[in-house]
Amino acid sequence: MRQPVWKTYKLYIGGKFPRTESGRYEAVRDADGALVANMSRASRKDFRNAVVAARSALTGWSGGTAYLRGQILYRAAEMLEGRAAQFVDELQRLGLSRAEAQSDVERAGDLLVNYAGWTDKFQALFGSVNPVGGPHFCFSSPEPTGVVAVLTPRRIGLAPFIEAIAPVIAGGNTCVAIVPIEASVAPISFAEALHTSDLPAGVVNVLSGHRSELLPHAASHMDVNALAVWEADGDERRLAEQLGAENLKRCFFFTPAAQDEVTGNPALLMRFQETKTTWHPVGT
Repeated sequence: MRQPVWKTYKLYIGGKFPRTESGRYEAVRDADGALVANMSRASRKDFRNAVVAARSALTGWSGGTAYLRGQILYRAAEMLEGRAAQFVDELQRLGLSRAEAQSDVERAGDLLVNYAGWTDKFQALFGSVNPVGGPHFCFSSPEPTGVVAVLTPRRIGLAPFIEAIAPVIAGGNTCVAIVPIEASVAPISFAEALHTSDLPAGVVNVLSGHRSELLPHAASHMDVNALAVWEADGDERRLAEQLGAENLKRCFFFTPAAQDEVTGNPALLMRFQETKTTWHPVGT
């Protein structure tokens, strides 16, 4: 009798799928206690490696055309759609009903398409020509913040992961996504779809691990420009703000009550943008 080839879930760093350097892993089980997967538990060094990869990818990703970023995000949605059955199966194994899993995967694809459409439009929406009292033009336009560490929602599903990272990368930033181990099966699988969607290596890095272990490193790392924490509790927020203040890091927090208000909203892209103002003399 043939032994099936079980899927191995690893990390996604710099366009590769390495095992954690620490050698640690934790079992993810279904409601009946059956093993679903052994997930890598990312370490501080894994996080540092991911930040290096994200920084290396930033110039090319932010410097490319916004239209191309939209095309790549749309391609990711195509890859997700083609592998929808796999994601639905994985989410069912983690306890979602078939209807819930299908709805989650469909919403994940819709979010990608939504942000793909905004990549070359939000600049006109949120930029401006400013009135000035002198012979100058004054323009304000958004530019990417840089490397963003994202602590994704604890909820099991693919859509919560997409809603956390899509507005970050759509605006030209690169990201290191820290996913709770119990919710990391679908996001790690989705990294395989990203890998085949023309997304440059290092733009998205996915680490499965413990928030309590990795949050201090994300907040204190000097080469991380912004931190986005979804479903943060009070202790996480205080720690992030305290450590982030020491290196002037922008910290954003998204609570369950506010998620429906920001999901898919183009204004969310501006959380991860800096506004550049340019003055130009009026010719005579």
